[in-house]
Amino acid sequence: MSTVSGREAVSTGNVARAVPGHDPALSAGQATAGRPIPPPRAVSATRAWLRLLGSEIGLTFRRPRNLAMLGVLSVIPVLIGIALRMFAGAGGDGAGAPVIFERITGNGLFLTFAALSLLVQLMLPVCVAVVAGDSIAGEAGIGTLRYLLAAPAGRTRLLAVKYACVVVFCLAAVTAVALSALLVGLLLFPAGPITLLSGGTIPFLDGVLRIGVVVLYVTAGMAALAAVALALSTLTEVSVGAIASTMVIVIVAQVLRAVPQLSVLQPYLLTEWWSGFDGVLRDPVATGDMGQGLLVFAAYAAVFCSIAWARFTGKDITA
Repeated sequence: MSTVSGREAVSTGNVARAVPGHDPALSAGQATAGRPIPPPRAVSATRAWLRLLGSEIGLTFRRPRNLAMLGVLSVIPVLIGIALRMFAGAGGDGAGAPVIFERITGNGLFLTFAALSLLVQLMLPVCVAVVAGDSIAGEAGIGTLRYLLAAPAGRTRLLAVKYACVVVFCLAAVTAVALSALLVGLLLFPAGPITLLSGGTIPFLDGVLRIGVVVLYVTAGMAALAAVALALSTLTEVSVGAIASTMVIVIVAQVLRAVPQLSVLQPYLLTEWWSGFDGVLRDPVATGDMGQGLLVFAAYAAVFCSIAWARFTGKDITA
């Protein structure tokens, strides 16, 4: 009996020490007092996931390449604002983006909407494709993916952390554009109540809140593109291939949008809904189109995240 008890005690101690954040002395005291020992797995798993996410986010935002892309995104609204300030009389007729650009000289808040409507077509997708396409393929290419999987993290958890990190970068990129455009717009142009495209007028603070809605909407669209790039990143060990493939998909979708005879396909294109945030410039807010855009974003994210998970969890890591 004494031998069995000793082995049980040693095994209990080893298990307790193996669990992060678990106190063996506390467990022994609870067992002695007859109280049940609470399972620490749920808490430790959550903490481990957050630690891994924090580490990935730190690495992402410490890379000079990513910081340079955020810097470029922040500079472009400045250039747009200066150009419009210098050539204030050069306006365009028509609807859509030209109308938004015409409104900038009357209210600086419109520079944010104009900058996002311009950059969401190419520059933001390029930055997102670079980060998302490099997330898995880049690790495999330099040989660190096997070491990451050697840790008790699990492939599903690692993939979820990679995608969450890219979504955080999407939010940072869109926010950088919005803040830069907002500051430049307030410095170079008048500010005050906003006259919407529908003709109504809203207070300045309401306009700022609507900018926040636009930031979240564009972030959702970029997160959907990030899912596409992440899925492609699991199919190769060369990050350039995943990045280039993502941009080819974006360019092809943009070309299909420009062909009127293919209008039946346009509602299913991811790029068709990236500029759908102009509904916030109407009173009341046109939530119908924006809601449909969010559904498209969610569908793309679900489908391509599933593809990435199916590929990554069954993939033979050789590099």
